[in-house]
Amino acid sequence: TSTHRGHGHLIAKGARVDRMMAELLGKVDGYCRGKGGSMHIVDFNLGIIGTNGIVGGGIPIGTGSAWGDKQLGRDNVTVTFFGDGATNQGVFFESMNLAAIWKLPVIFTVENNGYTEWTATEKLTAGRIADRAAPFGIPSVQVDGNDVLAVRAAADQAVARGRAGEGPTLIECMTYRWHGHNEGEETFAGNYRPQDEQDSWRAREPISAYVKTLIATGVLTQEEADAVDAEEISGVDDALAFAEQSPFPDAEEALEDVFATLTPRRVRKEQP
Repeated sequence: TSTHRGHGHLIAKGARVDRMMAELLGKVDGYCRGKGGSMHIVDFNLGIIGTNGIVGGGIPIGTGSAWGDKQLGRDNVTVTFFGDGATNQGVFFESMNLAAIWKLPVIFTVENNGYTEWTATEKLTAGRIADRAAPFGIPSVQVDGNDVLAVRAAADQAVARGRAGEGPTLIECMTYRWHGHNEGEETFAGNYRPQDEQDSWRAREPISAYVKTLIATGVLTQEEADAVDAEEISGVDDALAFAEQSPFPDAEEALEDVFATLTPRRVRKEQP
């Protein structure tokens, strides 16, 4: 599960950018036929059980997914992404409690970008977020969220624990928000982030840093890196063209795929 900023997570899971763009524009070729928009994209075939516009809303869904996999004996591990602000929601603690009791294969992944909207995290959150797992007996780690290899190493260990039946893990990724919480916020929120702070984090931009590492170790050449950049930029342009050409859904579809339909089996169970 992911958040209202889940686009990168979806791409990492193999989602098509053109269908994502169509969904953002409310078009019929989008992942949810235009009904999910930017913040509510789902594709069960890719293991994407939902991005969520509600702060912390994906945490119990991810926990439930892990419970279902354990009940069915599946070798899956669920990752639920959320921000630092979500760790002050009650459902965060409730989900960790159940995950610990039932040893669920779920990884609670916090993207701590230092701010909840326009308020610094330390003004809202007591102590380290990673330490909040300790009372539940859940292993946790705080990593540099801008270090690709550090995040990968932490994730590998957490996945291995989940698949071994050892239960959940909490990973706190320390990172930064490149842009404002929303467009034009400087006009009403002011410059709440010190410039030297922004400059320091921008100098540690994760993709550029990882590319430099790959080049320095001989895995990649600068020419190859430039070719990847050009290919991805072209792909985004193609995705936008695809989305713009896609039609809007018919008005008659407004209520389709919105409400669940009870199966006969469930109906029988619910009858007195």
